[in-house]
Amino acid sequence: MSTWELETEIESYYRRGEERERLTRNARGRLEFARMQDLLRRLLPGEGLDVLDVGGATGVHAKWLAEDGHRVILVDPVADQVAVAAALPGVTAVVGDARELPCADAGFDAVLLMGPLYHLTAREHRVQAIREARRCARPGGVVAAATINRTAGWCDHLLYRAGGRDKGIGPEASLRVVREGVLRYFDQEIFTTAYLAHPGEVASEFADAGLEPVQYAVQGFPGYIPELEALIDDEDARAHLMEGLRLIEREPSLLGASNHLLTAATVPE
Repeated sequence: MSTWELETEIESYYRRGEERERLTRNARGRLEFARMQDLLRRLLPGEGLDVLDVGGATGVHAKWLAEDGHRVILVDPVADQVAVAAALPGVTAVVGDARELPCADAGFDAVLLMGPLYHLTAREHRVQAIREARRCARPGGVVAAATINRTAGWCDHLLYRAGGRDKGIGPEASLRVVREGVLRYFDQEIFTTAYLAHPGEVASEFADAGLEPVQYAVQGFPGYIPELEALIDDEDARAHLMEGLRLIEREPSLLGASNHLLTAATVPE
């Protein structure tokens, strides 16, 4: 059993179930989901892989990975979410913490951290989670982690304010997060305690875990377009948007101009 504990406000947030539809309920979520699928399908080292989905919640990514033919084990600290994921065909789900994974060494071709680094506010805990992912990955396997960029909360505040909505992060809190990185659940209505990182921070944490990372902007700056619905739901516009995002996804000067970042590395042989 893990010796780590999840903060009460984080567990309470996920037990409410609001995250289950986040990647489908609006254009921003659908773009994030489509881009994560696109990136991971290009990064995974083959077909029919053993994939460990760490912090996989109710299985939003585990579901399509299993449908793609991979053998998926999902680990999440919230028992309610594990119960939902366990019902998915081709997915085995267990309770566990990213900092102390209940998995053997070198058991997986890919280890995905699509959420844990959001909620580990201490640097040493984030490095520990990446080290655990590396431990569980086979030589030549992939470790990939999603993070929220430092300016995301501030940009969200501006979008909400421009749209005349009060829900979200307040002006003072959004600027404090830009300076300090830590977003607290009591500062806003739409999320829970989280850490928002600079791309360079994430790269250095991967390096401390013994990995050489490559970074990809997920939504890029187009993810902040207020009229995104008209692009993501139009077949031709969506194809144009996705192709453009592939062209700029590794541009160093644009990595921070995206709500989310994906950092990936190959485990040394």
